[in-house]
Parts: sequence; structure tokens; C-alpha cells
Amino acid sequence: MIRLSNATVLVTGATGTVGRPLIDLLLTQGAKVRAVTRDARAAALPDGVDVVEADPARVLNGHQARDLSGDLDGDLGRVLDGDLGRALDGVSALFLNPRALGQNPDPHAVTSAAERLLSLAREHGVERVVTMSALNVDHDLDEQPSRLRGEYNKEAEAAVTASGMEWTALRSGYYAVNTIGSWAAQIRAGDTVRSAYAAAAWAPLHERDLAAVAAHALLTGDLAGERPVLTGPRALTQQEMIETIGAAIGRPLRFEEVAPEAALQGLLRAGVPEALADGFLTLQARSYLQHDLVTGEVERILGRPGLTFAEWATEHTTAFRP
Repeated sequence: MIRLSNATVLVTGATGTVGRPLIDLLLTQGAKVRAVTRDARAAALPDGVDVVEADPARVLNGHQARDLSGDLDGDLGRVLDGDLGRALDGVSALFLNPRALGQNPDPHAVTSAAERLLSLAREHGVERVVTMSALNVDHDLDEQPSRLRGEYNKEAEAAVTASGMEWTALRSGYYAVNTIGSWAAQIRAGDTVRSAYAAAAWAPLHERDLAAVAAHALLTGDLAGERPVLTGPRALTQQEMIETIGAAIGRPLRFEEVAPEAALQGLLRAGVPEALADGFLTLQARSYLQHDLVTGEVERILGRPGLTFAEWATEHTTAFRP
């Protein structure tokens, strides 16, 4: 194991589903954390985090970042003009959230932004980069609906692996948190969840497990050159997931299978964009493209069982209660 001594880690997507718990884990393990966020004051990050207010996608296109901590060593202070290069000074490892590259519909622009960021990181002495990716990154683009919400995993992974730095690409499966967008509105309104493809199954991944693997990759050399596929510890059908949520909120829930078109309309009513909802249902019909739903990579890397969907549901009950 090659551990970066007194590592300073730059985290993009610092307030996101993975970035926020990642910061806590890095601090717990003694790393210095520098966080990039679009709104530093609203981010409310922990004491001890060096905060740079910037939109990396804009910065990479020539706009200015603002350093909210003055010298990057103190608490939030006066606003100073700076750039993403200053944010990279002294950084040992970089965590890349593909969303930080922007949501330009042209994938070539995203690739260019990734290459510029990684080139800048290399120039500033960054040794290691870990990027979020996805298990379906090698599939046809129409089987990657998350691209429609700005997650250009394919382009980010390709740029990272060609960066010349030590790299790891975390190919995550179905996020447990996705159940909030899919089902929370129906659960808050009643006891029945209606969706398509009753036999579809996933192995829901807790975001804290993904963050824990990212922290391990950033601080050690264990996963250099790897693309681990990360899943939850157990495959569950939709009915089983819904029953698990019901147990967590103390209310029995049931699943009712409906035609795909009816399920699509339900997602649209919940505010999911049509193209994204249609792509999700396509993956649902194929059990999220996972031949072997549980990979066991989380346990291999962390040396402990992955967090269960029941644990995740217990931690997120407020999302499903009226």
C-alpha cells in the first residue's frame, strides 16, 4: 500500500451525493481537503476544509474562480480573485465528479474540459486522480441515460486513463438514492408503488460505500489502474426494495406492476425528464445491464461488508414520509 503522506485532496462536486460524505471520510483519515463548490457559503462544509468557490466548467473556459479562504490555508475569509490552477497548488490527489466538467450537450467539449483540467493538475504536481464512472460506460450511448443529466462518465474516464497520472475509475452500479426520485412521491401519497418490470432487480449501492472506496483510492495506491465495478451487497427486486422502505418508515407498502407507458407517465409526473425516464425504464427492463448483480468489490476493497439497502432506507426515512 502506497499512502500519500500528508495528502491534500481536491474534491470536485464537494456538496454532492458522494462528494460530501467523501470529505468527512478524508478528514477522519487525516487528509487535508480542498473543496471546489459553486456556492461556498451555502455549502456549509466542515471546519478545516479549504474552500474554493468556482464552477470548474466555467473556469476551464477562461472564467475566474474565487478563493474564499484567502491563502487557501485559513478559514473562509475575504474573496480573492484566483483560478483553478491556484486551487491545485500543493494538491496530491484529485477527485473528479464528471458533472464538474459541465453539461454541454457536445461530448467533445466535455472531453476538452476534462483534458484541460487534468493537464493543469499534472502541471501542478498532482500525482493521483480518481473519477466517478459507471458500470454501463462501455455500452451504447442510448444505454447511458445519466448522460442526459450531465454525467459524462465515458468522457471523464477516458480522459483520466490517458492523463499520465496514477488513476482509478469507480464504475458504480445503481445508487440506492435513485429510489427517492423514482418512488418517494408515490410513497408519500399512498401505500402502493406502481412501476414496470416486476422481475427487475438491482444491487443498490449506498453512497457512503462509494465515498469510502473513493477515499481509499485517493489515499492509497491499492486501486491504481483499476476500474472496480461497485454494487450493493445484495440483489433486490423492486418489491423487496419497496418492502424495505416500508419497514424503515413503519408502514407496509406494496408493489403493483403496470405497463411501461404507465410507469413512464408516473415518472414524468414526479418531475423526471422524459428522455431520462425512458432511458431508465430501458435499463430497468434489462436489470440495469448487470449480468452478475453483486460484484463483491466493495467488500474486497474496504475489508468489510457493503452497507445494506435496509441501512440506507433507515437513514433516509424523511424522504419517504409525508
